[in-house]
Amino acid sequence: MKSGYQVRVAAVHCLLFNSICIKNWIMQVKYFKSFAVLVLAIVLVNTGMAQRKKQVRSAYGNTPSAYGNTGNNKAADTTIKNNNQAGYGNANTGNQSTYGNTAPADNGIDTTLPINVIPSTSGGLLDTLRPSLREDAAVDRDLILERTPLEYQNIREDDAIFRVRVWREIDTREKINMPFRYAAVEDNGSQRFISILLRAIQDGSVTAFSADDDRFTTPITPDQAISAFGGGFDTSRVYDMQGNITGYQVRAKAVDPDSIYKFRLKEEWIFDKATSRMYVRILGIAPVIPVTLSNGMKLENSDHPVWWIYYPDLRSTLTKYQAYNPKNMGARMTWDELFENRMFSSYITKSTLDNPFDQSIREYIKDPLFRLYQGENVKDKIFDYEQSLWSY
Repeated sequence: MKSGYQVRVAAVHCLLFNSICIKNWIMQVKYFKSFAVLVLAIVLVNTGMAQRKKQVRSAYGNTPSAYGNTGNNKAADTTIKNNNQAGYGNANTGNQSTYGNTAPADNGIDTTLPINVIPSTSGGLLDTLRPSLREDAAVDRDLILERTPLEYQNIREDDAIFRVRVWREIDTREKINMPFRYAAVEDNGSQRFISILLRAIQDGSVTAFSADDDRFTTPITPDQAISAFGGGFDTSRVYDMQGNITGYQVRAKAVDPDSIYKFRLKEEWIFDKATSRMYVRILGIAPVIPVTLSNGMKLENSDHPVWWIYYPDLRSTLTKYQAYNPKNMGARMTWDELFENRMFSSYITKSTLDNPFDQSIREYIKDPLFRLYQGENVKDKIFDYEQSLWSY
């Protein structure tokens, strides 16, 4: 017979032994879980690497875009290549093109049938001038038509002790900029600002320059200036009474003038020590639009100028058009006066101040709010320079 003391000692030993066994078992389970997680991670990494090796990708990728799949895999099957053509149509597939296919297809255009191109008659960017056959005003309106722009003050290079080049954008959706979207039609056509620019290009009053740069180096034709806004064509089938296709009609899409609501100005701020004045000279103006995909989607942060117009050449045209002035109907203000008097709201997108890499503000500041702050900072520096020249 064991004494009570021996029984208690044996019980304690059993408890200690069981505790040690349980701890060892828990440690083994933890080690097993860690090992299992490590093995699973290795398997996933190896699987991903194997899939990457199977996929041959070029620098341009092999993913579909709004313009179609343009994969560069030479080993791809020819049937896949035929199905991955761009959205402008393919002679061997059923992709319908607004420009027509060279062979009949299930969903394409049979070029053996007649194609009738119908010009657009729904206005658009360039409207048809329809002058009034009677005097459509109670007073004579020759005052605006006979105006000429005032000559600029001549500034000698030695007198220009301060010069800063600034790029700014006018957003016509702001209330103060609503005259840019004035939709009235007069004898000289639509009074929208974009229509005035296009009409001046069309009649040869000014020359449009390519937007490859903003130094007015490459002139473009009026047709190129208009087609740069996009639009495209719509193709529809013509059926007979039996439901057979007898031909096609191609209509040009009209571009909505109100979809062009931004304009970019290129200007210089100059302080002339001979006259002790700060002058601003607008050098160029350009309509700005976003990149639009073939499916109609507009890319964010893709605003770019369509073409440039040399502003001094445009002034003689702007003096012939009256700007809408709802605040003072008695003041007949031309577009040239609107720009010279700075009667518009804008924000700075680029300047030559502290910009050794010639970058726009959008390139080195990603937050839109801080871009506005940086533009205001540039404006304040120009203002402070002029104020620092005087003592009060």
